[in-house]
Amino acid sequence: MSLEVQNKPSLVSASERVALRREHQLSLFSDADTKSIDTKVTHNDDLTDRGSSQARPLRICISGYRSAPFGGGQGVYIKYLSKALVEAGHSVDVVSGQPYPMLDERVNLIKLPGLDLFTNGLLSLRPRHLTSMTNIIEWLSKLTGGFAEPYCFSRRLHHYLLSHSDSYDIIHDNQCLGWDMLKVQRDCFPLLTTIHHPITSDLQIALNACQHWWEKLLIRRWHSFLTMQKKVAAQLNHIVTVSERSYADIVESFDLNADNIQLVYNGIDTKEFKPLDNIERDRWQIMATASADQPLKGLRFLLLAFAQLAKKYPELHLLLVSKPKAGGETEKLVKQLGIGDKIQFVHGISTATMVEHYARSSIAVVPSIYEGFGLPAGEAMACGVPVIATDGGALPEVVGQAGLTVPIKDADAIAAAIEKLLSNPKAREQYGQLGRKRIENKFSWQLVAEQMSALYQQILDPETVPDTETSQHSKVEHANS
Repeated sequence: MSLEVQNKPSLVSASERVALRREHQLSLFSDADTKSIDTKVTHNDDLTDRGSSQARPLRICISGYRSAPFGGGQGVYIKYLSKALVEAGHSVDVVSGQPYPMLDERVNLIKLPGLDLFTNGLLSLRPRHLTSMTNIIEWLSKLTGGFAEPYCFSRRLHHYLLSHSDSYDIIHDNQCLGWDMLKVQRDCFPLLTTIHHPITSDLQIALNACQHWWEKLLIRRWHSFLTMQKKVAAQLNHIVTVSERSYADIVESFDLNADNIQLVYNGIDTKEFKPLDNIERDRWQIMATASADQPLKGLRFLLLAFAQLAKKYPELHLLLVSKPKAGGETEKLVKQLGIGDKIQFVHGISTATMVEHYARSSIAVVPSIYEGFGLPAGEAMACGVPVIATDGGALPEVVGQAGLTVPIKDADAIAAAIEKLLSNPKAREQYGQLGRKRIENKFSWQLVAEQMSALYQQILDPETVPDTETSQHSKVEHANS
């Protein structure tokens, strides 16, 4: 899979940029003055002009409409990608809406606050918010059951970039896919977009889990932003994704030209996620990291499997890095199965605490129905914990032969795999060692930074032949080994 890029963004002169800014400022939907934006930016003025074919440190803007590391894989991706790029010698700003990411101290955080209505609620609207059309759109969408955060963030980002057009060599967007990302591309900002996986998968799994027609109506309304994302993705020049399965699903679900999509696997920070020899493993502790009430994550099937095993092994207990909704489906199922006293829920924990939990656990389970990559599996493997994962999405690419793989939605298979490892300490030890070795060899953030840097250079100058092309081919070819 080549890093060749077909469409090179055309560059504009300083006078043309000024004209573009004036055009934007006259727009009916322009937002408030960007002076209010928190812009803690530091850059090297000696960097050469955008578009130079010479390999060099770049000024990179990574954007994310939601970036909290506890809010899903996208926040984890931004945290570690930005860190790896800084360590590779680049200058990196992360521009994010709420919730904000936790970043390496060498990475600049630039806050583009929205209304954050999922935290603050509809009643948080104030008269000052009405000066911004973007705020009005965000509020009305939430009022009617929609999800406008990606679109609204793209508007704020475009407005910010028009005022900072000389600050960056390239923009790397993290799956916003809002309408105004096309304006960013149109206004001659070299733009690369990461699509982790098509949200069409989430929609279909959520619809399949519905029991009432009105639930399906609400879910379809919330996912209505997918129409925008499909149309935006189809017009982007440069897309990168994180697994072969995501590559295939994006092409199919978004009906995209495969030549515009590149593959760079995610990484795992093996300096943070590592075995801890000073902590003794608890043979009877099973661990999982999964969003409790999202059908996509398959937690229901792990709970059903655990309920089977708890009858046979009374000492067994389950640690879930998750926050179930009060009165939600997960809470109801736990009560129905009578296993509440054997389950501990934790959430909002630090990476160090997460690693300690892995160190104490004898088995980690990833019960997802679909994963665009599978960070929980990779992090557990890096910590030397034997992993049981489903064959959902890209999980087999991450786990390979270094863990046990079971079919999706199969509680009996999960229970059988857990019992197999519980009864075989030697197998647990071997899978733990194999998992750690696989992550070290195939999924390092250093390799991600090398491949991403080559892709950036290729976008800026398509005639540049990336030095890491061969290593990327090798990584893709052997990912399932």
